[in-house]
Amino acid sequence: MFSWLKSPSNFLEVDLHSHLIPGIDDGVDSWDESLNLLSQLSELGYKKIITTPHIIQNYYPNTSDQIREGVTELNRLLAESDISIQVEAGAEYYLDDHFAKQVETKENLLSFGNGYILIETPFMNKPLFLEETVFNLQANGLKPILAHPERYTYLQNNMELVQNLTSLGVFMQVNISSLTGYYSKEAKQLAKHLIDTNQIHFLASDIHNQKHLNEVKSATKSKLFQRCRQLRLLNSTL
Repeated sequence: MFSWLKSPSNFLEVDLHSHLIPGIDDGVDSWDESLNLLSQLSELGYKKIITTPHIIQNYYPNTSDQIREGVTELNRLLAESDISIQVEAGAEYYLDDHFAKQVETKENLLSFGNGYILIETPFMNKPLFLEETVFNLQANGLKPILAHPERYTYLQNNMELVQNLTSLGVFMQVNISSLTGYYSKEAKQLAKHLIDTNQIHFLASDIHNQKHLNEVKSATKSKLFQRCRQLRLLNSTL
């Protein structure tokens, strides 16, 4: 059924957005749940999962060390269970005043790949310091990836801002499930626009649980997903 991932031309060897460390954010509830999801991702053909717990100061004040420790434990359990997939540490940083100050003070943030860092913003309103923080991240040698831009209402009717952000060097990561309208019709429309204008750089699962993974599996059969096969996505470079 999922020959798109089994084929030699697999273009999604790496997933860069997931919540698979139990107990530290709104993701999985247990190690067993995490192992079950990772086993299914391995069966789908993924070779590497970069798991990215939320870091939100007032809700999920996780640290790089906490996340790395969780990934170490997860890889140990994967080896014990003979599940053939690699997990690496990342984070989904919420762009608030606390994060902006961390960037300004050049705090050692959790990046992955060749200096990529995953950021998210409020869904309704654009942060006033968004462009400034992007510039400061880049000045620190980091490459910001905007998590699921298609879900932000402040972007859904502002294609000029979308273009401005990509022109500034912001990488765009679309959620696979957005391609079917799982989040909203507006999210699907913006995802399609990003595909049509070649402003999408990564596709990711953003899975928190089995329901999310089921939605991803369903979305891989969509026409928009098949169109993404023709794009030069960067997943496999991570």
